[in-house]
Amino acid sequence: MTQCILVVDDDREIVNAIAILLEKEGYQVLKAYDGLQALDLLATRPVHLILMDVMMPKLDGLSAILRIRERKNLPIIILSAKSEETDKVLGLSMGADDYVAKPYNSQELAARVRSHLRRYTSLGDIHAASLQEIENGRLCWHGEELVLYADGEPVKLTATETKIMDLFMRNIGRIFPAEEIYRRVWQEEAYAPENTVMVHIRRIREKIELNPKEPEYLKVVWGIGYKMEKM
Repeated sequence: MTQCILVVDDDREIVNAIAILLEKEGYQVLKAYDGLQALDLLATRPVHLILMDVMMPKLDGLSAILRIRERKNLPIIILSAKSEETDKVLGLSMGADDYVAKPYNSQELAARVRSHLRRYTSLGDIHAASLQEIENGRLCWHGEELVLYADGEPVKLTATETKIMDLFMRNIGRIFPAEEIYRRVWQEEAYAPENTVMVHIRRIREKIELNPKEPEYLKVVWGIGYKMEKM
């Protein structure tokens, strides 16, 4: 099945240029020019990945991401002229999986799309090791379903967060540097990944910890990385 990518930007020239790039890569492309159009398309068409601009009329990209995350966990890459580090962190905090600043390098953009689609589709693969249930205190990881339960209730995780929790729940007690987490989850070499990993860890904590500011499970090991504490 041909994978479908939704490109959302109020600059039609940019949308068309990205569409040409992705269609050459073999993807089907849907086009939207504001956040509301994007939501309408998502409600009626199957989409496997979204490239989302930030500054748009009617409904901006970050607000659209928040609404998308209420229902879907497909990969979202922010594509914006805003290159400040705080804007990247804000976008990731809203639920985006990655951030590419304009002007973008076409080869880099295509590579990131491939990487996220590969990771997203791999979540549906069932391997022998994924058939187990792993319990750790209030948490239970169902490998076959790729679903995390906290206090018996399923936790709503994005595709990236699911991959991170799969890594931690299968390696309880092991410390992972941010660079290794990034390589394993994003499946590409890490370049200054600390902020990206930190934001995703924080989002997961907000979903699984009783007090995210004093986490019991996802602990930082200062100067080294992160680990899942054995309970």
